[in-house]
Amino acid sequence: MPTSTRSTTKAPSHANGLARNTLAIALAALLCAPPGASADTLYSFVDEHGVMHFSDSPASDPRYRRIAGAPQAAASAGKPQPRPAPTALRPHIEHAARQTGLDPALIQAVAQVESAFNPNAQSPKGALGLMQLMPATAERYGVTNPLDPATNLLGGARYLSDLLRLFNDDLELALAAYNAGENAVMKYDKQIPPYRETRAYVPRVLARYAVERDGR
Repeated sequence: MPTSTRSTTKAPSHANGLARNTLAIALAALLCAPPGASADTLYSFVDEHGVMHFSDSPASDPRYRRIAGAPQAAASAGKPQPRPAPTALRPHIEHAARQTGLDPALIQAVAQVESAFNPNAQSPKGALGLMQLMPATAERYGVTNPLDPATNLLGGARYLSDLLRLFNDDLELALAAYNAGENAVMKYDKQIPPYRETRAYVPRVLARYAVERDGR
């Protein structure tokens, strides 16, 4: 039977060590469904009210678009596999997590989606490094060398932490702001902006976060 969920994601509280949240659990359930359940691929869409919907069955609504799928080998095994960060990056991710109170799995998920763990990544728009910091953001958080993994990860984590505070621990909105800028989220009345890239980015990070966190 197709599985779907509709929710506004609240980020785990900084005070309680980033406890699990409802939507991430739903995502993990979808991603970890047994073979034959048609849940090796996840679909989502954002409705006219800015609410994000998830399902393993795109036939239930034509607005669903594919956002995450397990490789064939993982699908046949029934569970997508976590993709650990390169060994050299793990201490920097843990340090950034300790400094900001974020879950290291969340920082890892953002870095993976942003740069595929490439510390030298550069976007056409000028974003740099593991967390794809724009020059103004790097300057704002004192990142003098955005291609340095340690300072880039810490700067990105500090930015994401500030966005969570700004949007009352709403992880969907914080991730949307990380991708499109906080002003864009404010412009659209604190909803996910109607940008194709942003509406694909948010569920990609959430799905990867669920897999990485629950795979520890």
